[in-house]
Amino acid sequence: MLDADFFRRWMTAAAASVDREAERLTALDSPIGDADHGSNLQRGFRAVTATLEKEAPDTPGAILQLAGRQLISTVGGASGPLYGTLLRRTGKALGDAAEVTEQQLTDAVRAGVDAVMTLGGAAPGDKTMIDALVPAVDALATSFRAAAAAAEEGAVATTPLQARKGRASYLGERSIGHQDPGATSSALLIAALVEASGE
Repeated sequence: MLDADFFRRWMTAAAASVDREAERLTALDSPIGDADHGSNLQRGFRAVTATLEKEAPDTPGAILQLAGRQLISTVGGASGPLYGTLLRRTGKALGDAAEVTEQQLTDAVRAGVDAVMTLGGAAPGDKTMIDALVPAVDALATSFRAAAAAAEEGAVATTPLQARKGRASYLGERSIGHQDPGATSSALLIAALVEASGE
């Protein structure tokens, strides 16, 4: 069973990962975006960890909803609303339970990913965070490690795609040959599950 502590560890591990990879995320964003994806997410996840240190929600759902609200209020551009929606909707789907199963987490993350697709209008193959998140959710039922591998594979697979959504889509064919920063940061979020679980 996964309790509130697990979800706090997940958010803390994700924040540490974004911290480590911020420069790479911004470098990926430079040719096809605003060159601020890493710094924006870094600011957002730092706010999440600072808030979780002050407030201690005692259910998994409440932790993710709090994290989502922080990201929406502190991250600029499209990333804030998209990441915020992902975590808030996942948290909402988990409800008020003090502990959840891995299957419940899988179902909740799927609800979160569906909400992101609705908000952003993106589908797999559009060269967005969805390209990492959809395969990750499909693999979550197997293990956190399988989900992390699927997300990473999905992120790398965005490189030859032409962007059809978001800022990168304005570049048309010039977006081909660049790995999508949103898919890359999404893979970091999923990989943080492995760290949180000690798998």
